Amino acid sequence: MSRETKPSLDVGLKDVTGALQRATSPAVRDARYAVEAFNAIYCAVLDDGDLEDWPEFFTEDGFYNIVSRENYDHGLPVGLVYCEGKNMMKDRAMAIAKTSMFGPRYLRHFMTNTRILGIDDTGTIRSETNFILIEVLAELPEGRLHMAGRMQDIFETQGNGSLLLKSRIAIYDTLLVHNALVLPV
Repeated sequence: MSRETKPSLDVGLKDVTGALQRATSPAVRDARYAVEAFNAIYCAVLDDGDLEDWPEFFTEDGFYNIVSRENYDHGLPVGLVYCEGKNMMKDRAMAIAKTSMFGPRYLRHFMTNTRILGIDDTGTIRSETNFILIEVLAELPEGRLHMAGRMQDIFETQGNGSLLLKSRIAIYDTLLVHNALVLPV
């Protein structure tokens, strides 16, 4: 799989009538349901702080990147977090869970407006989902918007019908990311 970023413009939206028709096809509807169910579990695990379980959402050769919209739109893959392979994600999760020192925080992930961009013959699903991340800190008990953007995902269907992420690129629109980005989005 190429690690190159792609333009953010979905040409399928140029034909709104066609996009609406494609969105209601049974295959797209089933894929959207599967992706939304996956993301609900993904968010719950991260919200509960089970960081060491986070890599289990990815294939062995999975890819994860958190990148600014500006870098993404200019084809620059440099991001706040860049992990190639499940082992690199496990190292990051363990380092954060066992060795990092940061103030206690609560996070709530929200993912919505999932669009299925494509499904190939092997069951691989390309999707895009908007996200927001709310952060609550001891010194900020009312909470604040930590990050907002979209996920561009490639899911591989497993033999048992479940999905795993082959690639997740979190493209954040937020111009200022408060504090250090410590945990996965």
